[in-house]
Amino acid sequence: MSDLSIPRGLPMWLTAELTYRCPLKCSWCSNPLDYAAYTANELDTDEWKRVLTEARALGAVQLGLSGGEPLLRDDLEVLVAHADKLGFYTNLITSGVGLTEARLDALIAAGLRQVQLSLQASTATLTDRLVDARAHALKLEAARMVKARGLPMVLNVPLFRHNLGEIDALLRWAAELGIEYVELANIQYYNWALMNRAELMPSLEALREAEQVVERWREAGKRGEHGMTLYFVIPDYYEGRPKACMNGWGNIHLTIAPDGIPMPCVEARVLPGLEFPSVRMHSLDWIWNESPLFKRFRGFDWMSPTCRECPDKEKDFGGCRCQAFLLTGDAAATDPACSRSPDHREVAEITRRAGQPIHFHMPLVKRAATAVIAEATEEVQ
Repeated sequence: MSDLSIPRGLPMWLTAELTYRCPLKCSWCSNPLDYAAYTANELDTDEWKRVLTEARALGAVQLGLSGGEPLLRDDLEVLVAHADKLGFYTNLITSGVGLTEARLDALIAAGLRQVQLSLQASTATLTDRLVDARAHALKLEAARMVKARGLPMVLNVPLFRHNLGEIDALLRWAAELGIEYVELANIQYYNWALMNRAELMPSLEALREAEQVVERWREAGKRGEHGMTLYFVIPDYYEGRPKACMNGWGNIHLTIAPDGIPMPCVEARVLPGLEFPSVRMHSLDWIWNESPLFKRFRGFDWMSPTCRECPDKEKDFGGCRCQAFLLTGDAAATDPACSRSPDHREVAEITRRAGQPIHFHMPLVKRAATAVIAEATEEVQ
């Protein structure tokens, strides 16, 4: 396959997963099921500074400092300062747990430009039950501190069956606080969320009702009743067309795992048969431009006939490679979320079962270092 047949862009958005450590135990966490295996091998401060420098030289401009919980890194301020000096727009992606007045001031002084804060519900009872920690009050206080300093803020609300009814109350709170952006993100089903899919996935009817609530708030915004920009992300299981995953494999997005493994997306490690080069052994330039990993699903030559002949292939890039593998066992298959996929019936059956009343036949598996249950993982595939 020649380089001319593999169109690629610049890694404009860099996600730096600084650590997989986290004080919460969310059952929809996107971190690997075996995340504990990587916690002892995190990049140190100098290694992260070198990675950020190389990424900026490649063209990266947006930096998401993520995890786990990035506030658990003692060197976070140092990394923010280095990123700011390089010219990154820095965004802290956090649960808010561990954020203090002094820490926030130090991060702003270092060059932090934006905060993305996760919140699951409008009440402490539900939030704390979902994350398995007394976190609700800490999250609200973190939001207050951020807005008191005039820092732009994105409120990220991961949505699933248990909290779809919270949208109206959460938007009222966000509007009163002056939050600029709200991402109402129906979760995608990977790792911990996949293990818990039978319990987390809402029905189509529930999603449509939630979407109507969002639309009423959007109309209120047009009338000047609030200043929020609202995003409502539907899981592509219900859309009939796959999402344009990461805007194409290795095209715009670059993720660096805590142990220094660059990936085209945060879930890529689920794919078998791929070699994942480390930034400790290779330059980021070589990894992005030359490594077999980043070339594997670029362009169109790898696609199945279904995708290659599809007029939408330059819009959705064949969908998600990780989802294709998790649902079919073949990472090069047409994403089964697409109605044109020969495997779409599997998705249709999953969504049909999601229409049943909430039943808790399989209790939610909480994110924990010892909670990787092979039987549960096999059951949802």
